[in-house]
Amino acid sequence: MDSLFFNITDTRYKITPIYQEKQNHIERVDISNGIVFFEGNLRNRSHIFDLENLDRMVMIVMVNRGRIMLHDRIGERSFWVDEGQTAIYVSSRQKMQMVCEEVPHSEIFILFIADFFLKRYLSGNASEPLDLLYTKIQDDVSLEEVNLLPVDALSLYIVEKLLNVQDEERMQSIRAEHRVVEFMIHRFSLIDVLPEGSSEEEKQLAAHAREILLAEFIDPPTIEILAHRCATNASKLKKVFKKIYGTTIYQYVQKLRLEEANLLLRKEHVSIGEIAKRVGYRHQGHFSKLFYAAYGVYPRELQQH
Repeated sequence: MDSLFFNITDTRYKITPIYQEKQNHIERVDISNGIVFFEGNLRNRSHIFDLENLDRMVMIVMVNRGRIMLHDRIGERSFWVDEGQTAIYVSSRQKMQMVCEEVPHSEIFILFIADFFLKRYLSGNASEPLDLLYTKIQDDVSLEEVNLLPVDALSLYIVEKLLNVQDEERMQSIRAEHRVVEFMIHRFSLIDVLPEGSSEEEKQLAAHAREILLAEFIDPPTIEILAHRCATNASKLKKVFKKIYGTTIYQYVQKLRLEEANLLLRKEHVSIGEIAKRVGYRHQGHFSKLFYAAYGVYPRELQQH
């Protein structure tokens, strides 16, 4: 079988057209050995990718418009990524089809990351998302969905920067690799990894508190009230929540608010001040500083994008 990741010869950054017709195109871009992506823009066209390899990889599938199906012929399962969704998959061997449905307009981006590229960044900590993904693809897994979440403004921003690398005259490969790492950091940080050695009671308690916060993060209960609703005390709740999710309750609420703002920046044509209020911040300046600290870009930049 061929390998997806060893097709670069003398060119480190290589663009290969897969399909081209008027307004429709699908391109394969080899950034370096270990990183490949497909990017497609189709109007009233369908397309099928066949993938048959023995590569251990992580795949990030982002569908801005349209819909794509991944059919795993080994496990005989199909996965759908709908418009406005981003999915993360792991695979240690592939015999699959990726089918772009015929719709008025499709915009897709599929990033393939080899295990030997991921290995550069292993921390040795099993609770790190990257280490978790690397461990999964060392096993025999044909296709497994790890994460499915909405497309957000920051993801679109990073991917556009990645696509625009082809317009640069110098250092295309390293510029593109930098954008890929940015994208990985952002998407992998959205994966919840439960630490080993946690009791079932601790997992249930933390999950109950998390469920409440997910529903009420814009106007969350105090820790004392949250603990009461979870039938425990504040001290125990704070300790268990930090153990399970690796963050404080306050930091988790902030994370949820900023993630929601990230989605609103993509979907809503409203002011930054209004978005700040919608996610629970009274002051636009404070919100913008927190957003920059979390994502390295100010919300106005994403909105302008």
